[in-house]
Amino acid sequence: MILYKGKIYPDSKQNELIDRLEGDIIETLSKTERLTTDAVIAASEKLYQKAANGFYDSIAVPLLNEFGISYERYQAMAKAFSSEVLRYKCEIELGKDWNNLTPLANGTVRKIAPLGVLFHIAAGNVDGLPAYSVAEGLLSGNINVLKLPSGDSGLSIKLLSDLIAEEPSLAEYVYVFDVPSTEFETLKRLARLADGVVVWGGDMAQRAARDMCDVTTKIIPWGHKLSFAYATANAIDQDLHELARHICATEQVLCSSCQGIYYDTDRMDELQKFAKRFFEIFKQENAQFGKADMAMRGRNSVQLYNDRLENKYPLILSDEGVSVVVKEDSELELSYTFRNVWVKALPRTQIVRALKKQKGYLQTCGLLCGVEEKQEIVERLISAGVVRVTGGDLSRTFFGEAHDGTYALREYTKIVEID
Repeated sequence: MILYKGKIYPDSKQNELIDRLEGDIIETLSKTERLTTDAVIAASEKLYQKAANGFYDSIAVPLLNEFGISYERYQAMAKAFSSEVLRYKCEIELGKDWNNLTPLANGTVRKIAPLGVLFHIAAGNVDGLPAYSVAEGLLSGNINVLKLPSGDSGLSIKLLSDLIAEEPSLAEYVYVFDVPSTEFETLKRLARLADGVVVWGGDMAQRAARDMCDVTTKIIPWGHKLSFAYATANAIDQDLHELARHICATEQVLCSSCQGIYYDTDRMDELQKFAKRFFEIFKQENAQFGKADMAMRGRNSVQLYNDRLENKYPLILSDEGVSVVVKEDSELELSYTFRNVWVKALPRTQIVRALKKQKGYLQTCGLLCGVEEKQEIVERLISAGVVRVTGGDLSRTFFGEAHDGTYALREYTKIVEID
C-alpha cells in the first residue's frame, strides 16, 4: 500500500505517484506558511488517547504476542506520542526556547528550521518504529518520505493515516511507499529528493544508503549496535538478577540488549567462578519467564553441542535453554542470542584498548560495580565510545533520552542566521 497526501493507493500506482512527488514537494516547500509543532503535537495526542483506550489493540496485541512484549510495555511505548512527552522531547533536544532563540551579540537573529525533506528507510525489527520516525520528522517541520520495511504489518500506514485524519494539514508532509530494497533505482529517485536520509539498519543498509545519495545529502544513520555488561567483584546478586531478567525479557535482539559480560579480572579461575555464579542466577530468572522460542533453543543447543565437541571454549554452562560461555579473548561480539551470553575477562585498565576498535557499534553498557569504583569505570567506557551506561536493565528507557548518543530533532533541523 501507498499513502500519498492522506489517501491510500495500491502499489500499482507507485511509478505514477513518484513521478508527481517532486512537484508536490516543491509546491509545499514554496508556501510561506509552515507546519507547526503545535499541530503535530495536538494530532499525536489524539492518537495516544486512542491507543490508551484500546483502539489499536486488534492490530497491536498479535504483534505483542509475536515479539513477547507485554501490554504494559506497549502502553508505555504509546505514551511517546502524548503531548506531554513530545513537548518535553522538544525542550530537551532543541532547548526550552526553541521557537525564540536568543539573537547573537551583534543582533543576528537565529532560527531553528527543518532540513526540508527526510527520506526514512525503516527497519522491520520493531513494529510502529517507522511511524514514530516520521512523527519525529514532522515534529521538526520536515516533509517525510517513508520506505516501509519488508513484511510491514500495516500498522505504520494505519497510524500515519489516523494522524492525518486528526490534522489534515499534515497530508502534504507524509508520503509512504512500499518499495522493495531490490528496486535500487527507485530508491535512488526518492533519496535524491531528500535533504536528509534517515537509515535504520545494519552495515549493508548504511552502505546502500550512501551509494544512493549524492554528496549534498545528509545521511542520518541509526545503525545496529552492540551492548554488553561490565561487572566487578563488587557486583551484588540483586544487580545480576536484574541483568538476567533483562536478557530473558529482550531475548537479546535489541540494540540495547546485553550480548555478554566482561569481568574485571585477568585470571581465568576468577572468570570461571563468576560465570558459575551468574549461571545459577540466570537459571532462576529463566524459570520465571518460561522457555525461549523452541526453534531458537534448538539452534543454540546444536551450536553448543558442536562447541563442546570441538573443545572450543574453557567452560560452557547450559541448562533449560540458557547458557553461559567463557571465552579467552576480549572481542566485543554478538552472542548466540535468545538467553545465551558469553563471559570474558577484561581488566578495567584495558577497557579502551579492547573496545575502541568497535567505536561505531557501541551503545549501552550495564555497569555492575561498587559505588566507589563507578566513576573511574564510567570514564573509561566513555573514552572507548560507549554512549549509554545503565544498571542491569540495559533496555530501560526514559523519555528525553538521546538515541545512540545524539538527538533526532537536532539531526533533522538546521540553524539559520539572519542579519
